[in-house]
Amino acid sequence: MVGVITVDDIVDVIEAAADDEIKQLGGVNADEELSDPVRQIARSRFSWLFVNLLTSFLAAAVMSLFEAQLSQVVALAILAPVVASQGGNAATQTMTVAVRALATQELGGWNLRRFFTREMIVGLINGVGFALITGLVAALWFGSQGLGVVIAIAMVVNLLAAAMAGVLIPVLLDRFGIDPAIASGTFVTTVTDVVGFFSFLGVATIWLAQA
Repeated sequence: MVGVITVDDIVDVIEAAADDEIKQLGGVNADEELSDPVRQIARSRFSWLFVNLLTSFLAAAVMSLFEAQLSQVVALAILAPVVASQGGNAATQTMTVAVRALATQELGGWNLRRFFTREMIVGLINGVGFALITGLVAALWFGSQGLGVVIAIAMVVNLLAAAMAGVLIPVLLDRFGIDPAIASGTFVTTVTDVVGFFSFLGVATIWLAQA
């Protein structure tokens, strides 16, 4: 019948919307299909990969500030990616919830503060939990309680930064009219990489100075 919306129609719309969101969260054009020409796909993906390359150099620049410490204690170079990676994963979880809430208009000025506070508390709880785990592993692995304390502090700091970035970056991008589903991932990862490396190596510098 004309004008009748069937259940299948609704399911198709939901599946299409979900497909677009998944693609955009990965930095891929929502219109990309398996049948698209290789050149078109490469060109559409290049822009955000290029932005990601630039932000990666920023994280590398932070590490270069601590070149002396990294050469002095090899364990720092081994453990630094652990802090950054854990922060990136935590931020991605928060970012995914925020992007989805913005898309469905469940998140706005009326409840942003409550959502932000909730995510910061979650970040603190997980930060302390993983600080205990990584601190213990690092202390046993390298036979240094000081190194365990260093990575524990950095883990708490970075997971708090991850929660903050995971909420604020999508919200700010949305306010400026930029689709947070496409752009958030690159900037969120950059924040957690920079904060992760800087907090871990910064605290390590203080620890080495007092050793």
